[in-house]
Amino acid sequence: MDIAENAALVVVDVQQGFEEEAYWGPRNNPAADENIAGLIDAWQSSGRPVAFVRHDSPKPDSPLRVGYPGNDFKPYVEERRGKGGGEELFLTKSVNSAFYGTPDLSAWLRAAGVEQIVVAGIQTNMCVETTARMAGNLGYEVFVPLDATYTFDLVGPWGWSLDAEEVARATAVSLHGGGFAKVVRSAELIAAAK
Repeated sequence: MDIAENAALVVVDVQQGFEEEAYWGPRNNPAADENIAGLIDAWQSSGRPVAFVRHDSPKPDSPLRVGYPGNDFKPYVEERRGKGGGEELFLTKSVNSAFYGTPDLSAWLRAAGVEQIVVAGIQTNMCVETTARMAGNLGYEVFVPLDATYTFDLVGPWGWSLDAEEVARATAVSLHGGGFAKVVRSAELIAAAK
């Protein structure tokens, strides 16, 4: 796997509010936070650019709403902000795609000549998947380290339901099989970024 010297890591919505299991329900992949931290460390130590994305929910009961402690990044992310040798961006959004945030993610990436991005964070099938799909549509080469994401059980139409692991697998199949992104493991990216 070839990772460019300026490949950007986009860390999506790694916020304290996602710890509220009573709101979200059961999750998968308990190792996700450790893997996200490892990716941030690898990107920062190699001088590559990192974008930190925060979801500012407009829903008054959301654990991710502005002014509520759950809106804050998880401590391990907050502690790493500003510590890298490369460019860093902080952006906020109120929809699924990080490409509809402020400031403009694509403009920042284009200005730096970035053609490869890695999308990690929360939730696998929501903001990570939407950001990865849009990045693919915009012409970026996209990598999604599935083990550096997590999600929650989900109920759809007609009472259909999937547990969090099934939801994550469906996202991986759709992204990878659909040609939007290469779904990989975080260790592969970390090794390639050295």
